[in-house]
Amino acid sequence: MKNSLLFDFSFYFSVNQTSVVMPKFRALKYLFVFLIPVVGFYALHAKGMWAWFLPVFVYILIPVIELISKGSTVNLSEAEEEVEKEDRIYDYLVYAIVPVQWALFIFFMFEVSEPGLAIYEIAGMTFTMGIGCAAFGINVAHELGHRKKKSEQWMAKALLLTAQYMHFFIEHNRGHHKNVSTEEDPATARYGEVFYTFIFRSVVMGYLSAWNLEVERLKRKDLPWYHWSNEMIFYAFCQVGLLVAVAAVFGLQTMLLTFMASVIGFSLLEVVNYVEHYGLARHKTDKGFKKVLPIHSWNSNHPMGRLLLFELTRHSDHHYKASRKYQILRHFDDAPQMPTGYPGMIVLALVPPLWFAVMNPRVKALQEKYPDDLRIPVAQAA
Repeated sequence: MKNSLLFDFSFYFSVNQTSVVMPKFRALKYLFVFLIPVVGFYALHAKGMWAWFLPVFVYILIPVIELISKGSTVNLSEAEEEVEKEDRIYDYLVYAIVPVQWALFIFFMFEVSEPGLAIYEIAGMTFTMGIGCAAFGINVAHELGHRKKKSEQWMAKALLLTAQYMHFFIEHNRGHHKNVSTEEDPATARYGEVFYTFIFRSVVMGYLSAWNLEVERLKRKDLPWYHWSNEMIFYAFCQVGLLVAVAAVFGLQTMLLTFMASVIGFSLLEVVNYVEHYGLARHKTDKGFKKVLPIHSWNSNHPMGRLLLFELTRHSDHHYKASRKYQILRHFDDAPQMPTGYPGMIVLALVPPLWFAVMNPRVKALQEKYPDDLRIPVAQAA
């Protein structure tokens, strides 16, 4: 049986021609994810120039590797999907991120509170924690936030708390997935929009959208906005309470650095939002916007980004069917493909002239190739 993913483990087999697949350890490749906390813990403890090791690893070494690597477009068979979907190892791996992220978060507060640290050490340590907030605090929360079990949703919220971004649970699930690839979605980047204006709009309007969604939910129950069940109020108490607790235990400086790490974390999320749907717009009819298709999200099959981010980079299938767990996300031939993986695309997005030079011709080519699925936004047409 052919391996389904690059860097996949081959310790599996089928018992007969009906493709009934026995346990196969395919999930073990996602242990690669834990390189981030391993490097993070070491960087926070070693300090010095090592404090910058994780940012260099994620945003220099990995992009270079992915530039010369080729991702796999192979999908699991239906029989394999059924087996993988029920394999609890995949769930346990994402569950394990919750205590790991909180351990890294607390360890950061202890280490950054030490006296005598140089500014460059503090900056590197804070950036390191920011990567943890993005890759674990938000990305893994994104996976768990789509689950139906209340326990998994609470784990998602616990992770988002470390990034001071708990409203993401509401806005992403009830706002972004409904309005993606339209002007009504603050997290969809317009054609020709630079990241530095996008992030302001996405952060502010995303937060306000979460409030509106929650107030509307309460209205449907004939409840006022200030009702105790308003999750946005609960999130505000949790986030402010965490910062107050950090200040009380570790001091004001550590609290400010913890908040800065969170800002770095959700800023990295917003870069990802920027690259995931840049320039892609759905057609609108009298009945509303057409259905979300794989063509409306940028996709990446590059292996290291896929493994480090629990398959977030197969984003086209995620938006096509949000209920699919990360281990069974698929490649679509008509899904627009990024020229490199997410880490490299994040770096590219921070340099607008290079971003436009690489991505604008791709957007225009897609619009010409798929005129029934992609429209040219008014600003672009003008």
